Amino acid sequence: MRARAAAQGVSLCVIPAVAASNFDTVHDLAHAQGDAYALGIHPLCAAGATDADLAALDAALAARQGDPRLVAVGEIGLDYFVEGMVPGQQEHIFEAQLRLARKHDLPVLLHVRRSVDQVLKALRVAQGGRPWHGIAHAFNGSEQQAQACIALGLKLGFGGAVTFDRALRLRRLASGLPLSAIVMETDSPDIPPHWLYTTQAERDAGQPQGRNEPAELPRIAEVVAQLRGLPLEALAQATTTNAVAALPRLATLLSASGDGLQGV
Repeated sequence: MRARAAAQGVSLCVIPAVAASNFDTVHDLAHAQGDAYALGIHPLCAAGATDADLAALDAALAARQGDPRLVAVGEIGLDYFVEGMVPGQQEHIFEAQLRLARKHDLPVLLHVRRSVDQVLKALRVAQGGRPWHGIAHAFNGSEQQAQACIALGLKLGFGGAVTFDRALRLRRLASGLPLSAIVMETDSPDIPPHWLYTTQAERDAGQPQGRNEPAELPRIAEVVAQLRGLPLEALAQATTTNAVAALPRLATLLSASGDGLQGV
């Protein structure tokens, strides 16, 4: 999968953790593949997380403070789409991780599914008078919410969902927001672009859902470039610059790889 992405010009990937149990996995993958990683507890893993997991995250962030491939705390956030979440638990885990991000002076990779206002509130509480660095992943909020994220210092992630003609609000955001606010992402293996998506009827007939992967990123970026009336290379340059602004340690990794700001 990583080789397919490289063949399509994707020079660097960020691999986020989802639970304490895969902190070592994402670290090892990033180092083996020349990529970057983030450490955090995903909201969908929050129900089983404990204060011991938060302590493990704190310890891992401290131990790897000097690792240039550690670029953020993530994926963290809130999810009010999935039913059955323990009331208060994901909020507790999220707010504690925001404090850890501040403690260790790291950006955040944010999960904001049907929770933009609540995430914004938590960010403001933990802000401490400093702007945030980071990305609101798979953003699908309103323009007002987008502007609020931007005002806090965040970039907004766009991926496979923007390729669907029916995603009218998302496509308006992708075309109308300041170019400086946008980064590209895949959320591999989820959120497949329209050319990989299978309908419910097709799945009922036994066809599997298409698996998204980083090799799809340039083609997804072509859609965003068309929406904005830009050449693909111009979008690649801008969104890579934005990714470095959101996750500053990427600058050193890109420079070391010799790719500068040419990758998407």
